[in-house]
Amino acid sequence: MVLTRRRTDLRRHAGEISFPGGRQDPHDHQLSDTALREAEEEIGLDRSQVEVLGELTPVSTFATNYLIHPFVGMIPAGQAWRLSPLEVDAVLELPLRALREGKTRTRLERRGISFETDAYVVDQHLIWGATARIIAELLERAEAIIPRSPPAPPRGFPTPSRSRRSS
Repeated sequence: MVLTRRRTDLRRHAGEISFPGGRQDPHDHQLSDTALREAEEEIGLDRSQVEVLGELTPVSTFATNYLIHPFVGMIPAGQAWRLSPLEVDAVLELPLRALREGKTRTRLERRGISFETDAYVVDQHLIWGATARIIAELLERAEAIIPRSPPAPPRGFPTPSRSRRSS
């Protein structure tokens, strides 16, 4: 999954992890055009490289009252990102399995208000809010195609060994 870390000096959602995106422009015929244009502007993703698979349920932000229309697309591996110096601090490429395994509840404080929320922690990255809600829906829909990691063997029991190898 491709996410961005927003610059820390932005007025809204500073330093947060989010998807590329933004407001619809008059020349965007559809919201999917907006998503493709914004990804191109923010991270240099050539829209011809994106196979749009569909749209997820719109999600609102609590603090800024935005309504986000998330689109899902497939892109080839090995993209060379070109970050918008005005908006993006970093591009994060996180495996779906790592996101699923990183789901947690956490306590945050924003604007003097303390609250508990669902979140994802992958490496040192904390993903919460509307982005976490979008990821939750995507992971739920992708459950059938993302194999689960095999469970760890119970402690105190030997792990069976195999005598044959395959490649």
